[in-house]
Amino acid sequence: MQEVKTDLLYGKLVRGIELFFREQGKERAVLGLSGGIDSAVVASLAVEALGADNVHAILMPSPYSTLHSVADAVELAGNLNIEHSIVPIETILNRYVNELEDLFCGDLKSITLENIQARIRSNILMAYSNNTGALVLNTSNKSELAMGYGTLYGDLSGALMVIADQYKLQVYSLARYINSLKKVIPESTLTKEPSAELRSFQKDSDTLPEYSVLDPILHSLIEEGKSAQEVISAGSEMILVDRILKQMASSSFKVHQLPQMLQTGDSPLLPPYKCFKCN
Repeated sequence: MQEVKTDLLYGKLVRGIELFFREQGKERAVLGLSGGIDSAVVASLAVEALGADNVHAILMPSPYSTLHSVADAVELAGNLNIEHSIVPIETILNRYVNELEDLFCGDLKSITLENIQARIRSNILMAYSNNTGALVLNTSNKSELAMGYGTLYGDLSGALMVIADQYKLQVYSLARYINSLKKVIPESTLTKEPSAELRSFQKDSDTLPEYSVLDPILHSLIEEGKSAQEVISAGSEMILVDRILKQMASSSFKVHQLPQMLQTGDSPLLPPYKCFKCN
């Protein structure tokens, strides 16, 4: 992957948020704050673009949320000086499970339980949006989107996908740059292993290759337009490239249903992504 000028990228994203909200005639944003790197970066960008008074964060811990993630989210909200609410979703989740157990004869699969949590959180964010007029900022990154690592009508929903054109490694670079301006993102958010925390001891690497391996391959396939054989010839393992391509293909239907994304690069996003270009 080419070296990204993170300061320019940061400026583009901030301007993109500003322009999007201006075009929509809106001033206020809401987002889910998980304690993870993606939501931390999006919250920081939103505050710079819209002002702290116009950004509201909602923490929605489940039975699988770790205490350190909740603590990191609270610390970040305090550092950014934004209002935050805590809406635990365990009671709502248990109601879903109770109602669905009869439907599935007690066989409620893990993936179903994970996606229900994501959709409960989306409903809470959209309820806040409907009730206040604030627009929901999505926090999914390009690595996840390319691999289909997200829940339709759940964590893939929102009015604007802020970092959808940024690979996970770029998100970390943005976080470090943000902290170089003013340290707001907790160090533990930067150092802990990425996890959706939708089941016990879950890690992103359970489902995806390590981002340090995945992102360069995705960049070669998407931005550089290389074939699988070219990527393999450049040194990537055939079985890994095949796995990535199969996962991309099997989840490609999701891209038809995604919100607008901030496009920061010259290369087009994977069609049919809907983009809102940053000037």
